[in-house]
Amino acid sequence: MRVNIENRGEIAVVAIHGDIDINTAPEIKKSLDRLISEKKPKVLINLKDVDYVDSSGLATLVEVLKKLRAYGGKLKLASLSEKVKGLFEITKLTKLFDIASDETSAIGSF
Repeated sequence: MRVNIENRGEIAVVAIHGDIDINTAPEIKKSLDRLISEKKPKVLINLKDVDYVDSSGLATLVEVLKKLRAYGGKLKLASLSEKVKGLFEITKLTKLFDIASDETSAIGSF
């Protein structure tokens, strides 16, 4: 699992490569907490290279969303695989998260 963070103006683009599960969620949370401590106003998480998310991964993403919203920040998810998108639909998290089909449209919609 790898996390790459690229700043594009006021948008922090976070690309996650690999599964988000009980083993990798703490490292992902640590990377995202750094952005939160900097009070980044806009965070985009690109999940293009994520094939699997477990409950601890979902909990991490929800926690990050809550922390961002606490200071007025915005979070968008982009490029979910069909499998991951299905998980978000089953758990009704599509109602909580702003999900875009790809990175370009997500950036344009902030």
